[in-house]
Amino acid sequence: MSENPQNEGNISDEFRALGENLLKALHSVWDSPERVKLQQEIEDGLNHLATTLKSEASTFSESSTGQQLRSDFEDLRQRVRSGEAEAKAREELIKALKLINAELDKATSRWSGTNSGSDENQKPPSA
Repeated sequence: MSENPQNEGNISDEFRALGENLLKALHSVWDSPERVKLQQEIEDGLNHLATTLKSEASTFSESSTGQQLRSDFEDLRQRVRSGEAEAKAREELIKALKLINAELDKATSRWSGTNSGSDENQKPPSA
């Protein structure tokens, strides 16, 4: 259906040239002084942030609040090891699941009443 095979070659050549030009453009942007400067600024900023965080963490860990927090974590670790925390977590999880199941059961009952055709049950349950 092609009337001019030379046009097909031109299109192919133009796409190839476009690809080469895009590649050159990307290389020039990547190698640009602005990009290199920005990268250096980001790296310097991250290094400064890391140094500051390390220093502040050290200062905090030596403070009375840091010592108290460390003591609290040690206490929690001991409770986890003894099973006390596990038992408490299990108890709270069971309570939460029972509450969720009860609320879902209520909602299901209300919604299944909607299918009965009663005007009173046509409204969705309030939150």
